[in-house]
Amino acid sequence: MIRCISPIDGSVYAERPTMSHDDALTAITRAQAAQMAWALTPLETRIDLVLKGIENLGATNDEIVPELAWQMGRPIRYGGEFGGVNERASYMAKVASEALAPMQIENSNNFHRMIKRVPKGVVLVIAPWNYPYMTAINTVAPALIAGNSVILKHASQTPLVGERIARAFHEAGIGEDIFRNVFWDHDLTRDMIRARPLDDQVIRHVNFTGSVAGGQAMEQAAAGTFASLGLELGGKDPGYVMQDADLDAAVDSLIDGAMFNSGQCCCGIERIYVTEPLFDDFVAKAVEIVNGYILGNPLDAETTLGPMAQPRFADLVRQQTADAIAAGAKSHIDPARFPNDGGAYLMPQILTGVTHDMDLMRVENFGPVVGIMPVKTEGEAIDLMNDSPYGLTASLWTQDPGRAERIGDQLDTGTVFMNRCDYLDPALCWTGCKDTGKGEGLSVLGYHAVTRPKSYHLKKG
Repeated sequence: MIRCISPIDGSVYAERPTMSHDDALTAITRAQAAQMAWALTPLETRIDLVLKGIENLGATNDEIVPELAWQMGRPIRYGGEFGGVNERASYMAKVASEALAPMQIENSNNFHRMIKRVPKGVVLVIAPWNYPYMTAINTVAPALIAGNSVILKHASQTPLVGERIARAFHEAGIGEDIFRNVFWDHDLTRDMIRARPLDDQVIRHVNFTGSVAGGQAMEQAAAGTFASLGLELGGKDPGYVMQDADLDAAVDSLIDGAMFNSGQCCCGIERIYVTEPLFDDFVAKAVEIVNGYILGNPLDAETTLGPMAQPRFADLVRQQTADAIAAGAKSHIDPARFPNDGGAYLMPQILTGVTHDMDLMRVENFGPVVGIMPVKTEGEAIDLMNDSPYGLTASLWTQDPGRAERIGDQLDTGTVFMNRCDYLDPALCWTGCKDTGKGEGLSVLGYHAVTRPKSYHLKKG
């Protein structure tokens, strides 16, 4: 049984039976059988159907927002994820013709030579709970538009999300064998990635967003199948504030990037480096912002910080914070301001006096706590930002774009931001390095992840 325990009150909010092995096998073989006809459907028709599905999803947003609060704890005041879903799907629809256009090598009296981008076949999307709609649509939309059939397996914390997306797309006219939501446990997912029911590989591409351990499990499951993998496995994203930065803007954005969604953001800010002359002012302003947060029931419109998705996630952050304090870090947020801290409800915290000997500054915590360090030089900041097993994004605060680009060239990361953070631009490739994983999503390159090149060498006459 797939069971969602609500972080609001610990109750069972939703549960669904896990598919049987035979039913799961039937689902993917039907997806494989239906895929070619979908691929032969005109591109514009596929685009229209996907966008209609997105429109249908948006029409249910008033129901989705409180549903998300019950499933994973995000306060209703933030209005859900439809804005991001629509932005990403619309952009991918806009660039589909360009991204999928054949590469013409020669079209003469003697030869027509070209390279087409063709769908891989069956794409499995394994989506996380923290931004359950946006992370799913990153791959679902381009995979369908490119002519693949798609199987969506959502996190057990957000089981209703996959059902919502599937219903919206089916009502738009996308067949159930072309897009299917499934309830699989870990063992069944592994078995289906490995499955060859027709003496042929069925799942051709797996896109997984989650933990490093989960990504390793995906690689092990796919070993020997030759299925391609897209893996986004989290981060320990840094911010660096330079002396010419707009200090107020830097504090507002970086602290929001660290605390929004209770810190449960793949590209959230988990460590901040501030040039020494601005350090004290930065910390004072950051503390003032965090002291204004309201931790509470996410169904309350006044709440700005809801519970973490599970009590064990909050306990991990509590332990990491306690260890840092025991090792000499200083906490700046008084627990008395957040008397309802406990269980899944975790008070925010700002720590100084931190070092890279502490897990807080090197190990992902995925919670509303951030360490802030002063730095003397640009070189020191670059070394510290690179001192991490992860590489998803880095946020640079300066008025000099040339300087930001030069520093960015020295960072082991997937995206370099200047004067912003914690944002995913659908026109840019979403990617990472090191333990953050591999592959690419969104942008024109996002279509490359869900297609393969196919060469045509046509001799005339």
